[in-house]
Amino acid sequence: MNTFKQGRLGEEIRKLISSMLITDIKDKRLQDAMITISQVDVTRDGSYATCYFTILNDKGEDESVEREVLAGLNSAKGLMKKHIGQSIKLRRVPELIFKRDKSLEYGRHIEEILKTIE
Repeated sequence: MNTFKQGRLGEEIRKLISSMLITDIKDKRLQDAMITISQVDVTRDGSYATCYFTILNDKGEDESVEREVLAGLNSAKGLMKKHIGQSIKLRRVPELIFKRDKSLEYGRHIEEILKTIE
């Protein structure tokens, strides 16, 4: 599998999980927070997909929100894998790994530093 296929597969998985978060998954832990799947990286052999999520309404001070969202995503992992397997023709559906994307928080931090310099 070359990087082009990995990128396309990652983008397709990202779209499927994002739509499932809106319509199919009824977990209270996921409905209380505004979550977006920002990126999905698929390993070279296609056995793992790392899904990076962002919590949009979180100010970054409360780690309990992150733990709740991560627990909700991990509990819905089986349903997501089943939906991915039905939607995309794959020999093997990748194992989903969820990680928090902290790039927005990092960007805000850099912006604050730049404001103090001015």
